[in-house]
Amino acid sequence: MTSRPLRLAINGFGRIGRTITRILATTAPDDLELLLVNDIEPLDACAYLFEYDSVFGPFPGTVEARPGVLSVDGREIAFANARDLSALDLSGVDVVLECTGHNDDRDTLERGLRAGAGSVLVSGPSRAADVTVVIGANEDCLGEARIVSNASCTTNALAPLLKALDEAFGVVSGQMTTVHCYTGSQPTVDKPRGDAARSRAAALSMVPTTTSAGRLIGEVLPALAGRVEARAIRVPTASVSAIDLTVATRRPASVDAVNRMLKAKAAASPVFGWTDRPLVSSDLRARPESIVVAGAETSLAGGLLRVFGWYDNEWGFSCRMLEMARMIGQRDMGKRDA
Repeated sequence: MTSRPLRLAINGFGRIGRTITRILATTAPDDLELLLVNDIEPLDACAYLFEYDSVFGPFPGTVEARPGVLSVDGREIAFANARDLSALDLSGVDVVLECTGHNDDRDTLERGLRAGAGSVLVSGPSRAADVTVVIGANEDCLGEARIVSNASCTTNALAPLLKALDEAFGVVSGQMTTVHCYTGSQPTVDKPRGDAARSRAAALSMVPTTTSAGRLIGEVLPALAGRVEARAIRVPTASVSAIDLTVATRRPASVDAVNRMLKAKAAASPVFGWTDRPLVSSDLRARPESIVVAGAETSLAGGLLRVFGWYDNEWGFSCRMLEMARMIGQRDMGKRDA
């Protein structure tokens, strides 16, 4: 395999695009190189929002905006303002991280390929992608897909947990509620929109709503399709969400057995984390795992098992985006070097 770094481009410099860039800048991995950021907003505005982040705080380094260049700690990243990604030359890019939020249009997703990139990784659910892959749940399904969905942040938290419980105890059925921080899809003041509940001011109420995780579990873990119902409550916090899962199991489960299994998962996999301390959501900010199981919350009543876990829906998900990009890039670079 070649020793050169995997070359990335980010299309869409919103919450996930900026978080991915911050992770790359602060961890400086030798095997990943960000060549290009593309966004329709002005470079000065993008640089400002990257440097001063209301959730993660000021960037702990230098940020400069120069014509066509975003400089982070002296490292120059080309910056483009193309509305049509296919108008750019991406022939040197291995994986485009598609972070615009426009995920369900095949033509939009193919623009990175038409520009010359090897593959496209979508930062959200997409019915137009070739396959939906969640690390810790179904990464063996990646195959040769060139347009890959990384699912949702909630699915990245839920699917590995469900898979672990199903393998250990057999999941008959379940109910999951994600207690989710508000997002950019909600208004700051009451404003009409299609979803009546989500038309209410995000920071003033708890908002019962839907989540794509229920549908995506059927795609990612087909054996559990139709067995787990998923709902969401958006709450007035800006970051970190939680999974509250209750399942019926085929084989007897005890709190001790479940916690031993999940604690072992946390020791063996970057997807799982573990805590037995009385943490609150702000304590989990910038945790890299897909889910951090709160062991003290595990309980059993009437044959129903409850498991609770935290997830930083931006930072943890962005870490999985980079890991998935590695998988895709290593697959493609390996074929070229064969």
